[in-house]
Amino acid sequence: MTPTLEELAASHGIETRYVSETGDARQLGDAALRSLLAVLRVDPDKGAPGRFETARHTPSLSCVSPSGRRLWGVTCQLYSLRSERTLGFGDFEDLAKLAEVAGAAGAGFLGVNPLHAPFLANPGHYSPYSPSTRRFLNPFCIAVDRLDGGSDVKARMVAEEPRLLDGLNDDLIDYARAGSVKARLLRAVFDEGRAVDGQALTAYRTRHGAGLEQFALFEAISAYVVAGGGGAGWLSWPESLRDVNGAAVAQFRNDHASDIAFHAWLQMVAEEQLHDAQRRALAAGMAVGLYLDLAVGVAPDGAETWIDPQVTVPDARVGSPPDMFNAAGQDWGLAPLSPEVLAERGYRPLAEAYDAMMQHAGAVRIDHVMGLARLWWIARGHDASEGGYVRYPLGAMVDVAADASRRHHCLVIGEDLGTVPDGFRPVMDEANILSYRVLYFEKRGGHGFVPPQDYPHRSLACISTHDLATLSGWWSGTDIELRQTLGRQDEAATDRDRLERDADRRALLRALDEQGLLPQDAKPYVAPDAALPDALSQDLAIAIHRFAARTASHLVAVQLDDMIMAKRQPNMPGTTDAYPNWRIRSEVPLEALAGNETFTSMALAMREERP
Repeated sequence: MTPTLEELAASHGIETRYVSETGDARQLGDAALRSLLAVLRVDPDKGAPGRFETARHTPSLSCVSPSGRRLWGVTCQLYSLRSERTLGFGDFEDLAKLAEVAGAAGAGFLGVNPLHAPFLANPGHYSPYSPSTRRFLNPFCIAVDRLDGGSDVKARMVAEEPRLLDGLNDDLIDYARAGSVKARLLRAVFDEGRAVDGQALTAYRTRHGAGLEQFALFEAISAYVVAGGGGAGWLSWPESLRDVNGAAVAQFRNDHASDIAFHAWLQMVAEEQLHDAQRRALAAGMAVGLYLDLAVGVAPDGAETWIDPQVTVPDARVGSPPDMFNAAGQDWGLAPLSPEVLAERGYRPLAEAYDAMMQHAGAVRIDHVMGLARLWWIARGHDASEGGYVRYPLGAMVDVAADASRRHHCLVIGEDLGTVPDGFRPVMDEANILSYRVLYFEKRGGHGFVPPQDYPHRSLACISTHDLATLSGWWSGTDIELRQTLGRQDEAATDRDRLERDADRRALLRALDEQGLLPQDAKPYVAPDAALPDALSQDLAIAIHRFAARTASHLVAVQLDDMIMAKRQPNMPGTTDAYPNWRIRSEVPLEALAGNETFTSMALAMREERP
């Protein structure tokens, strides 16, 4: 009996129906089902039923459990850090110094954006959530002046080009220029030789084996093609260089040994400096230390897909369905992992990504953790709104994370925001994967904000994230105005959001008052007809952070931007050039942070609430 289109799709792991973020039942149309079957190489009209792996939906392992201590920590965007020694964007030395400042202030961990390897030959491809690979580190984060001879090389280059560093530390990062300068400096240090321990590098390359060699080879070819006027991603390379096992690639490997060694050396140095940052974080008194972020996927033309093209699905991209913030859905432009090939490989590609992070961290955050169960796939030639969910064997996916967590004794946090499938959070809780609770969203319908004591213990609570308004921006509604200015919503939606934000601000004031946290001069604002102030006061901001600190959540994260009351958010989802995503520098340099009155007052409040 020939299966219906729905039955065929379901048998291959496609969810023909799902419940949206707002609780509405949605059904995929025939066009979406056909497009997704096609990317799975199944003929919608003649394909045989599949056998999605249902037996592995129950995890058999759990991640390491949090200790009994309720900790707070600081989160930041590493690139945004600035200091007297910074070269265009923050580096691993800045990360270590911030860990020392935060540790001295009582923080138990320091969270940071993904540190995965981008395209060194194309610094203009700079989103930390669209890496070339998740198995290796970002060489742009290397602190040049921490390398033997690094300061001398920089001084020599500046003497030859006096304007080399002019404007490099402006308020907005110029990645193309700053990245080019950094790459030139790193290559000059390598060629100069003082920072290169040949024996250590040989041992490092031997230890990391084929994976490192292939990544370094990719980077060397990428630089070679870009130097000739081509693109950094392999999909734009000459056909002969696209096959990692081809004769032309083998010849390139023989002809460019020094270039390949350079990129292997960059990884060795990056690992050493990140390891040193974690050591210094723990020495500063942090119980967890670094809290690193795992992106949900990789760029389709990066090292990961060139080295192992079968492990991803070439004709699909990862995104998200339409929701309250993006009526058309989102296309993240990432290559989805193939559920079938992952299973065939024993989930090793995923395990290697976890290992690469957890060896340097006390905690990791899995971005869009629902990807362990399903991802929104968008077929080539289709919009995000025409995509659909493709399932992954949840039990097996969780077991991979849990196994790595145990090996490295590393906490795991799952970013479970957006459209969360029924039954997903209980599975995460059973596996000791901490939920991710954002104060802005923790509301009970018309009954105000969730009281602190009702937050789940197995969770990380925070006020905001890099994709949302900072606390000061949220209070002032700058994100609402920005969405209208950028043309992402009409005037009616803007008026609706303003009214909702006004109600949320009043509800938050009531929640603070119920906890005895509302500052005396803010008490009149609780009245329904009182005009609320346009700007957030420091006292009120501190009270809101005390509220977060009182939650039952095991971890509470405070954005560095909120600790200095910055207004601009790091990223505006759904935009590219319309907003300076991932380019905004911190308003307070590291040298001034420990003496910054707002920062110290916030830290004091957190220490008092979470000693």
